[in-house]
Amino acid sequence: MTATAHPLDVPRARAAEDRPPRPVPWVSSVLYAAVLFAGVYYDIVGDDPQHPVRTAGFVIGVAALFALDAAEARWCRAGGRRGAVAAAVLVLRVGLFFAVAACDGAGLSRVLFVLVPFTAYFAFGRRASLVLGAGCAGALLGWYALAVDGWYADAEAISDLLMFGLGLVLAVSMAAVATGEQEARRSLESTVRELRASHGQLREYAARVAELSTAQERNRLARDIHDSLGHHLIAIAVQLEKADTFRARDAAAADRAVADARWSAARALDEVRRSVRALREEADPFSLSAALADLVRHTGTDRPRVTLAIAGAETGYDADPLTALYRAAQEALTNARRHADARHVTVSLEYGAAAARLTVADDGRGLPGPGATGGAPGVGLLGLRERLQLLGGALHIESEAGEGTTLTVTVPRTSGGGP
Repeated sequence: MTATAHPLDVPRARAAEDRPPRPVPWVSSVLYAAVLFAGVYYDIVGDDPQHPVRTAGFVIGVAALFALDAAEARWCRAGGRRGAVAAAVLVLRVGLFFAVAACDGAGLSRVLFVLVPFTAYFAFGRRASLVLGAGCAGALLGWYALAVDGWYADAEAISDLLMFGLGLVLAVSMAAVATGEQEARRSLESTVRELRASHGQLREYAARVAELSTAQERNRLARDIHDSLGHHLIAIAVQLEKADTFRARDAAAADRAVADARWSAARALDEVRRSVRALREEADPFSLSAALADLVRHTGTDRPRVTLAIAGAETGYDADPLTALYRAAQEALTNARRHADARHVTVSLEYGAAAARLTVADDGRGLPGPGATGGAPGVGLLGLRERLQLLGGALHIESEAGEGTTLTVTVPRTSGGGP
């Protein structure tokens, strides 16, 4: 079983990435709590107590700010905070700031206005935040210029202006840091999602590769069993039939047939052992020239007569192409002996610089059907064609009824290369 992403995960992830940054709720909550505490404390211990209605309005205004922030947080979690609605929330917040400041006898409520550029940064970006911050600073400066005579010579007024400006700078900086952190977190989450999706795909690909490798190995073993054991078993059957036929008429021929059957049985056992060693990656070096000479020597003792011609050297060739040529020779000789009723078979092998070519020609019945063919029915030839395709080789068969059959196999010097 492999883990795959749900189809809805990608749209949800994209929606989360497109969502604007959320404001940091604790910043405004801390300021609201400080302003509320200062205003109530001043009303209790101050020399000029506030009217109860004004105090109630002050408390209600701060409570409304808490409620507005809570509503905004829920809205942000639901995917909002865009366009005209965000602007309306900002305007409502500024209006509450003015209302709280009008009811505050302590005068600390002006600190709430540093939240204007702070919250605007999350909703509208850096430029809007800077513009609103400058506007807040200009508004406070204008108020001092209109309401306070000689404010420029008043140390307390100058200190208030400096502290307010510093608060605006800190608020914008904090909003920038918070926005950068949220964007980095989203980028990291997006990367994690992509990695999980890639991991799931890799697991699927690995499972498919394992299945394909298993099927490929199964097909290879099936071809080996047919090409090697099948050939030798057929040879044993033919030789034993020959021995049975000549037992009374020609004892020497019968003895040769039995000896050839024994040789084929020994070769079949060697093929089994060689296949087992190959599975364990302990296969012995394979010599095609020697194997063909041995095959022809034991096949050509009686009809059909087999001749072998080899040109070039097999040095530098991979084992798989050489094995494929040997299997092709086995298949062609088996067909010539069992089906074609050939009298003579010629096996020619030529090693080239880039490819090797094996040609097996017989003078037997030929394959059924008119004209030359590019292949023939039968499990052996089909398996041989599949083996050659995996190696980048080619198989060509020419045959006419009564005119014999010529099988030509070409394989590249290295496995998987072109001829």
